[in-house]
Amino acid sequence: MLFTHDTDVALAALAALVNTEKGEPDPLADPAGLDAFVDEWGWTGRRRHDEQERREVVRVRSRLVALWGATEDETVTLVNDLLRQAGAVPQLVRHDQWDYHLHATSAEAPLATRMAVEAAMAMVDVVRAGELGRLRWCTADDCDNVMVDLSKNRSRRYCDGGCGNRANVAAYRARQASGTG
Repeated sequence: MLFTHDTDVALAALAALVNTEKGEPDPLADPAGLDAFVDEWGWTGRRRHDEQERREVVRVRSRLVALWGATEDETVTLVNDLLRQAGAVPQLVRHDQWDYHLHATSAEAPLATRMAVEAAMAMVDVVRAGELGRLRWCTADDCDNVMVDLSKNRSRRYCDGGCGNRANVAAYRARQASGTG
């Protein structure tokens, strides 16, 4: 295990949030879409379920996109800015099915703030471990999604959008067509 379980989940949620920016139509285009995303990723805490909350999350998302391709120093600057702006105060909490883990905002903080801080705290672990290279783009020709490679041997090439299956099927069909498969 490279990172703690809560960091793994936060990194996966971070990549999923960033990938919503590429969706057509944008999955976060309205409060109902944000609700679906929040439910899918199990975000807890206070919610307003309104357009202002959605706009705040979209603004945070646009800032988090910069983590992919950023240098270590750029990442540190962004992470520190996110934590400072949120007034983050790390604390151990236990809720729902989760044992003790780290939160740096209260459950009453705005959703966008909680999302920004969760992403920033996960990135703290990535930077400290010297693992920024695990933030990647899907290598499928027809995909520009981001991903976090949490495999032991750093071999993950495709996002969770089915790209790996499509690439394997295409390679199989090419082998069959050429008579080498």
